[in-house]
Amino acid sequence: MNLSSGHMGIRFVLAVALIAGTALYVRGRGHDDPAPPHQDVTSFPRDLGSWQGGPDIPFSADTLEVLGPGDFLERDYAASGEREHVDLYLAYFPSQRSGDTIHSPRHCLPGAGWQFAQSAELQLKSLSGQPITVNYYVIAKGNDRQAVLYWYQAHGRVVANEYWAKFYQMWDAMRLNRTDGSLVRVITSVAPGESLDSARDRAVGFAEQLLPLLGSYIPG
Repeated sequence: MNLSSGHMGIRFVLAVALIAGTALYVRGRGHDDPAPPHQDVTSFPRDLGSWQGGPDIPFSADTLEVLGPGDFLERDYAASGEREHVDLYLAYFPSQRSGDTIHSPRHCLPGAGWQFAQSAELQLKSLSGQPITVNYYVIAKGNDRQAVLYWYQAHGRVVANEYWAKFYQMWDAMRLNRTDGSLVRVITSVAPGESLDSARDRAVGFAEQLLPLLGSYIPG
């Protein structure tokens, strides 16, 4: 086994132990999750700068059963001069103690037939001036490609890595007796003849307009 494989194996073991410990801990702490008051994600603004939101995309009964208890929104946004729409998905889980955990797009998107073509982390600008690190993926299905941004957000904290999100979930369960959390995902298609950089910049520009508003819907 080479050195990089050894490091990957250690990270995998640590991640498994972390997730198992998180699950045992939060289930053993009882069922009180005193999340502060917040607005339902379905009331998220339809007007975001030059972007205009369309009707909410309904979730099937099967999808809602898989997601479990929570608040969920999926909506397309369009802007004059932009070649493609942007799809926004917000999921807020008031509690993750009983198996109702956030489903990572890394697992859900391949199940829908999409394959990951590129992956990286990139930084978004925030009002505070501190850069926020999020996940960036390019997914492909046949000749279609899409640029995807997503991150985990809870208690005023934005995290890209799902294992760190699990760690902070355990940490906040101990400190705050809270396991609520959210997933924010932005997807835009790559138009025919469009560069990946152009599609990425569209997703980034849209996501940076979301950031100042999310605190009203994802309690800190």
